[in-house]
Amino acid sequence: MADPGIKKQSLPLLSVIIPCYNEEESLPLIPVALKNVNQSMADVEFEFILVDDGSTDTTLSVIKERAALDPEIRYLSFSRNFGKEAAMLAGMETAVGGYVCIIDADMQDSPDLLPQLYEIVAGGDYDCAAVRRSDREGESRLRSFFSRKFYQIMSRMCNIEVTSGARDYRMMSRRMVDAVLSLRETVRFSKGIFVWVGFRTKWIECPNTKRIKGETKWSFFDLLLYAMDGIVSFSTKPLVLSSILGLTLCVVSVLAILFVIIRQLVWGGSAFGWPSLVCIILFIAGIQLFCIGILGQYIAKTFSEVKRRPLYIVKEKGGGRNA
Repeated sequence: MADPGIKKQSLPLLSVIIPCYNEEESLPLIPVALKNVNQSMADVEFEFILVDDGSTDTTLSVIKERAALDPEIRYLSFSRNFGKEAAMLAGMETAVGGYVCIIDADMQDSPDLLPQLYEIVAGGDYDCAAVRRSDREGESRLRSFFSRKFYQIMSRMCNIEVTSGARDYRMMSRRMVDAVLSLRETVRFSKGIFVWVGFRTKWIECPNTKRIKGETKWSFFDLLLYAMDGIVSFSTKPLVLSSILGLTLCVVSVLAILFVIIRQLVWGGSAFGWPSLVCIILFIAGIQLFCIGILGQYIAKTFSEVKRRPLYIVKEKGGGRNA
């Protein structure tokens, strides 16, 4: 019989972060799925942190209903839509568990993988266990093509290697989460940040699945802007590229001037006509605007960092055992 004076050893706490934006249809499903997983992991204590990213539907009401019934659920609600990056950051800053997991609310990430991810990180050999797509079934060819090219460009232009098909679904140790939170940059690209902090990661492949309910909030244009933010945040090579283009055009211009002078001296006659001149001017102007645009991206990101505005504003929070 155990000595009553000895306190029962507390179970490890796992914080599960679920960013939500207009997920009123799919949100009732994921707590049920996670609860089933919870029952299969009796040696772990859970807390679920639902972050409402300024939803315009009844997402917050659904969250409140679930939090009132389950003391393991805590929630945050933003004053407006600040984006998924801000929602994940808020969740990590709120989480108190020794292990932290991020999972989307759209059920594209299977909660059944949670025990496997936990076992990998709890084993001590890895600080992160993450999920990547093994295929892109269900996506358009255009979207899949640009997604693959993005990861190739990201790996070549940046000093980090972002795994192709990487999802935000991952389990992390507390020391990795603390390292991620120590990076206080305003323009956040989490897929790059998770790699940059440098902890050992185990990748689990999972087939691509469709949303059970609702529609994706990411348009092709949104993904394009997100990709540009990622490249600008982790590499200055676009600036080098613009410098090389400028130098190349300068050399070509000098050679063209020499050609025109020699042609005039040797063969005589007038130079090229105005259509060729217009094409050359438009080409050079296009390159200049392209380079100015790259420079503008870095200036804009610097401006955002200098302002030091908060990445999110919490309008309301609640839930938990002390609610």
